Amino acid sequence: MLVGGAFGLPFVILRPNRIVAGEALSIFQSLPVSLMTALACLLVVTALVMSIRISAALRLVLVAVTLALLVVAAGMAASFVMPEGNSYARVSPGSGVWVLLAALLLATADCVTRLRPHPLFRIVLLVLGFAGAAAVLMTGVWDNLSIMKEYANRADVFWREGARHITLAVGSLAAAIVVGLPLGIVAHRVTALRSAVLNTLNMIQTIPSIALFAILIAPLGWIAVNVPGASALGIAGIGAAPAFVALFLYSLLPVVANTVAGLAGVPQSITEAAKGVGMTRGQRLLGVEMPLAAPVILTGIRIVLVQNIGMATIAALIGGGGFGVFVFQGVGQMAMDLVLLGAIPTVALAFAGAIIFDALIELSARKEGGSATA
Repeated sequence: MLVGGAFGLPFVILRPNRIVAGEALSIFQSLPVSLMTALACLLVVTALVMSIRISAALRLVLVAVTLALLVVAAGMAASFVMPEGNSYARVSPGSGVWVLLAALLLATADCVTRLRPHPLFRIVLLVLGFAGAAAVLMTGVWDNLSIMKEYANRADVFWREGARHITLAVGSLAAAIVVGLPLGIVAHRVTALRSAVLNTLNMIQTIPSIALFAILIAPLGWIAVNVPGASALGIAGIGAAPAFVALFLYSLLPVVANTVAGLAGVPQSITEAAKGVGMTRGQRLLGVEMPLAAPVILTGIRIVLVQNIGMATIAALIGGGGFGVFVFQGVGQMAMDLVLLGAIPTVALAFAGAIIFDALIELSARKEGGSATA
């Protein structure tokens, strides 16, 4: 895949402007000879090393160096093929770059999995990866790529919509935790209520996101008009309010269901032992049951976070903002680089959230496993 992606697919696409189709250029046409040779040789070596038995740590170092050189080469290619003095031309990474990037990221994930690092070290690797990407952006190596030109034209809007995207995703998750955890505890303890709660939340989960946004427009619009102070709080039929409420409703099922499952999975012998030493019901819940159920509950929260980061993109359809603004503008203008300007940070946020919560879940499981053993 590495060799085929490098030599058999277009490395960059040169277009006369941001919309029209362009000319596909191979790696031989896209880079200076020295850089092309270095990248090609490193890709061949990496492909060979990945096919033989060797230390996972050495593989990881080689893959990381190859990935860094590919990222730099993509930016250098834009400067190399850009017509001098032409401010309308656009250079985008070709399918070869995307295939190579995907293959190297998969190889990185494989190396990390084989190393079985401590959860905190995985977070360190994540931070190093984002720091490396930030360093590339700050050096200006990518400035001539089309996606960076789209960013330069919308820098202020990009960060404003990014903040709104995070607010919608994380804010709705926080509200779901505040409501969902107590509701899950009650559903666990009151068997007669459990089925009604979970079935209702399951019904909400089956409603398509756009349909749920539409359903919320009328009641929230009525509240904005008829309830004093509601409009001042930002409640309206369109905008962030229906998006927030929809994401909150979608978030409830994983939080409540995993709370119920986590508490149900606590061994009865442990709760009986806690009761035997004189712990009250509240003490058993907070000191014994919730810590033991934490890995399962955190798994539900992780699902919600990744889900909300993705679904917040659709909020742009009803004026809710977020990175979806760029996605739908790009689709409407047939400008794929504008689509990528919204899609790439969304994927990066979801990936980072998943890695962080996976680490937290594993740390929680180790802690509770050690406590149980003790």
